Amino acid sequence: MSDSTTYRPEGIADEFSEGSYAEQVPPSGTGPTLPALGWRGTLRWTWRQLTSMRVALMLLMLLAVAAVPGSILPQRPQDPAAVLTYLADNPTAGEWLDRLGFFDVYSSVWFSAIYLMLFVSLVGCIVPRTAAHARAMRDRPPRTPARFERFPARAETTTSATPDEVTDAVVAHLRGRVRWLPVFRVDAGAEEARSARGRVPGRPATRTVAAERGYLRETGNLVFHLALLGLLVSVVLGQLLHYRGQAIVTEGRGFANAVVDYDTFESGEWFSPRSLVPFSMTLDEFSSEFASDRVAFAQARDFTAYVTVTEPDGESSAETIKVNHPLQIDGSKIYLQGNGFAPEITVNDAEGQVAFSGRVPFLPEDQMYTSRGVVKVPDVSAGLEQIGLVGYFLPTAVVEQDGSARSVFPQPRDPLLVLEVYRGDLGLDEGVPQNVYRLDTANLTASVGEDGERVKVLLRPGETADLPDGLGTVTLGEDVPRYVALDLRHDPSLAWVLTFSLLALAGLAVSLFTPRRRVWVRSWSEADPADGAGRTVTRVEVAGLARGDDAGLQDEVDRALGAVPCRESASDTSATDTTTEG
Repeated sequence: MSDSTTYRPEGIADEFSEGSYAEQVPPSGTGPTLPALGWRGTLRWTWRQLTSMRVALMLLMLLAVAAVPGSILPQRPQDPAAVLTYLADNPTAGEWLDRLGFFDVYSSVWFSAIYLMLFVSLVGCIVPRTAAHARAMRDRPPRTPARFERFPARAETTTSATPDEVTDAVVAHLRGRVRWLPVFRVDAGAEEARSARGRVPGRPATRTVAAERGYLRETGNLVFHLALLGLLVSVVLGQLLHYRGQAIVTEGRGFANAVVDYDTFESGEWFSPRSLVPFSMTLDEFSSEFASDRVAFAQARDFTAYVTVTEPDGESSAETIKVNHPLQIDGSKIYLQGNGFAPEITVNDAEGQVAFSGRVPFLPEDQMYTSRGVVKVPDVSAGLEQIGLVGYFLPTAVVEQDGSARSVFPQPRDPLLVLEVYRGDLGLDEGVPQNVYRLDTANLTASVGEDGERVKVLLRPGETADLPDGLGTVTLGEDVPRYVALDLRHDPSLAWVLTFSLLALAGLAVSLFTPRRRVWVRSWSEADPADGAGRTVTRVEVAGLARGDDAGLQDEVDRALGAVPCRESASDTSATDTTTEG
């Protein structure tokens, strides 16, 4: 045929004609047009990502990484002098670190943002799971499947008991495993015979039992996450409400519980000085014991601070503070952090005026209590150079032939004070804070002898010595008082932190060690093939399924089968390696 024609039945349009399907096909090279997500969809997607477990774990790891700079770099709330020193030593890097908040990490915007996102993620994850778990607790156990042969653990037997008796016995067994704890939630019912098109063709009416345990697994998981959330809240509130003060107190003196009376004081953003309980404390005596035998020579045996506490109502009480045994007052704990010697030192300038007089704490540096201290004397007479003294206090001193001295025992049996003398500008008038235990010698000149060595002034209790270069005199008091370093801490979140930590451990243990199991039992009556008289027996099938690997699943099935009464001619089977379908 020269004219090619196409057969087209009537009523059927040409798909490739004008106005047909061909016009609906997009041009080559273009894809389908996706619907716009919109701002609601974007918010919903963002919320789902934020509340996912994957993002929660990432935020938890990010929070741990973000906390690292706080333990490496000096922090302004704890040690502002160290921050100033770091900025002076590293002007360029220090300026950028300060702008980014690395000297106050835990109050910075970026650390708070990570913390808040983790908090929101946990809340968004826990609330839906709690609601779903509550609904699951009210639901019935899953219905009995039609075929048991596909389950990893199963068993069967025959018995002369009726299906109702079998059901009652199995239900009593499952519910009686633990009386005070609903290990299994049981649902017993009847199942009618199905037609040939059903799952159980030709089977007579049966009695079934569906049981499930392991709801405590999810409960423990939720308790763990709720405890973690409570732990985060407790830590935040603790940081906002806490306060901590350190004070050095010498024997016979004391301090009041006021911000101005502490040597150092730090507090949270929500702290109010009016919340301090106005008690006072006096150090009556400090005693220390050291071993003197050869085996444990000079090892510390005991430190005890005997104090008198005066309450706001004027009532006084004698208390003791020991290492690891703090004194608790109105929710605050006072710890014994350290101790040492605070000799009474008096310095007269070149005109004989008293330029300095007071107890100077010397910090121990070794086991023999060789203690280092600094005396700064800025208040000299007009026209005189300021004086700086730095040296060591030796409780039991031994002076060698070359003039060096050392301490051989921590107790003050033969005290000796060794001082080096500096003169010049102490730098106290510049307004820059200084460490009281450190002498800045940049603008000072050391006193040296004719041999070019630095002059050392040796003093025993009650002695007075002339300072070199005509600077005046220095006197050491007859008594050598002791001092203690006390640390007062108040954190209202500690009890909650402990409580939530224990709850988290308990919830994690329950979540890890509670198996999630399902057990089904089916029983029906049928003719006994071994009995020609047509006697009927009850056939019982038991199957079990666990979430994940469970070595005790087959034992659970066997125990349920063992609860069947009047057990006869059992033909138990099990297949722990069968792959579960569905």
